Amino acid sequence: MKRIVMFILTNLLVMLTIGIILSVFGVRSYINESGGIDFNALLIFSAIVGFTGAFISLAISRWMAKMMMNVQVLDPSKNLSSHERELVDMVHGIARAAGMTHMPEVGTYQSQEVNAFATGPSKKRSLVAVSTGLLEEMDRDAVEAIIGHEIAHIVNGDMVTMTLLQGVVNTFVVFLSRIAAWAASRFVKDELAPIVHIIAIIVFQIVFSILGSLVVFAYSRHREFHADRGGAMLTSKEKMIHALQTLQGYKDRAIVEKNQTSVASLKISGQKKAVSWFSTHPDLEERIRVLRESNL
Repeated sequence: MKRIVMFILTNLLVMLTIGIILSVFGVRSYINESGGIDFNALLIFSAIVGFTGAFISLAISRWMAKMMMNVQVLDPSKNLSSHERELVDMVHGIARAAGMTHMPEVGTYQSQEVNAFATGPSKKRSLVAVSTGLLEEMDRDAVEAIIGHEIAHIVNGDMVTMTLLQGVVNTFVVFLSRIAAWAASRFVKDELAPIVHIIAIIVFQIVFSILGSLVVFAYSRHREFHADRGGAMLTSKEKMIHALQTLQGYKDRAIVEKNQTSVASLKISGQKKAVSWFSTHPDLEERIRVLRESNL
């Protein structure tokens, strides 16, 4: 969940920044001399801005993750505790088994939530981060499977594929928000039109970005099944199922204890249909069922 949300949030901030700067400096080449819209120029403009936002977000994804989550990177060349050394060796061992030649950075962050994520612009510059809550809650087999799942995300190139998808979504967001903003500015006096146009761009871009994120979330849910399968192949089917069952048990216990923070951190189970559209992960029971029925 952290990997996707941080990427989308960074993308939105980058897109808004680019949009505000271009609007303030009057870069509106898609508006012709008569005040109408040149749709071909707008589409090209939207694609440039949209993919620029997505690729900038990808480029800084690892740095943003470290900063936002306060990830403490474990340097294997320095003195580490036995538990830290074991974690680094585990991640690197699974990465080698997956065929990676450049080892991902390994980090931990202080949080009671049971979570882990992988991010980074490429296989050569990736990060696997694990919460202290996950290390405390799960046994070694479950931790190993979860790390296998995150390594599978890296090997499958999910961040790059998601970036391309986000670029397409961004293009439509920029395109539609400019059309809507242009239409809104036509209903005010000429002297107010530029201000209304800028404000409307920001508002519509946020609204359309939220709607567009549903596509990214749907892709994320789809890729989770592939990452589960990858984690099972890198460790074992039994370990991956055990890890998901441990997460299920944690979720059930959190509900009984009314620990809403812990439940919210999972974003993976027990949602109503409308709420599940905004989830980055499928239902845990569904993931366990699919994995059990796989021919691994």
